[in-house]
Amino acid sequence: MNYLAHIYLSGDNDLVTIGNFIADGIKGKSYKDYSKDIQVGILLHRYIDSFTDSHKTVRQSTKRLHEKYGHYSGIIVDILYDHFLAKNWYKYSDIPLKKYIESFYDSLSEHYNILPIRIQKMMPYMLADNWLLSYASIDGIGRVLEGMNRRTKNRSSMNEAVIELKEFYKEFENEFSIFFEELISTSQKKLLELNQD
Repeated sequence: MNYLAHIYLSGDNDLVTIGNFIADGIKGKSYKDYSKDIQVGILLHRYIDSFTDSHKTVRQSTKRLHEKYGHYSGIIVDILYDHFLAKNWYKYSDIPLKKYIESFYDSLSEHYNILPIRIQKMMPYMLADNWLLSYASIDGIGRVLEGMNRRTKNRSSMNEAVIELKEFYKEFENEFSIFFEELISTSQKKLLELNQD
């Protein structure tokens, strides 16, 4: 899953959410350098990634892209799934998406000093282009994929995946819906378990 899903699945503890958000940059046991709540967020993120990567419905989505995009197909599906979460946000939260995202950005700014350098450097771009809100539109997803493609020095052709998104829109959306219900349930259980440890 991509940024929006990870943030959403963290619950309502700001520090758990930040831990989940920064987790990709925290390797091995270095998560233990952080406070308990941030550790919970990092471990939850790892659990979500592992659950997602091995799920048969997600594999159905990635299989559709694999021939053209190879090992980038999993990254693309993560981004596409965030699109469907943003688009269908009203099904998952009573807080409007724009307000929810603004609150998350405020929390990032409030805890700026504990963010890894990589996230601190990324933040101005994220806020200026409002990445999380842009996920709700196909054009926004197109811009995200273009940015990802540039980061791979144009080797991935990820920018072209909007074609498959449009072509198989209903299939991807259906797969997301089935998978995300399961992910919500299993993430809530994992979060309880991590908070009890």
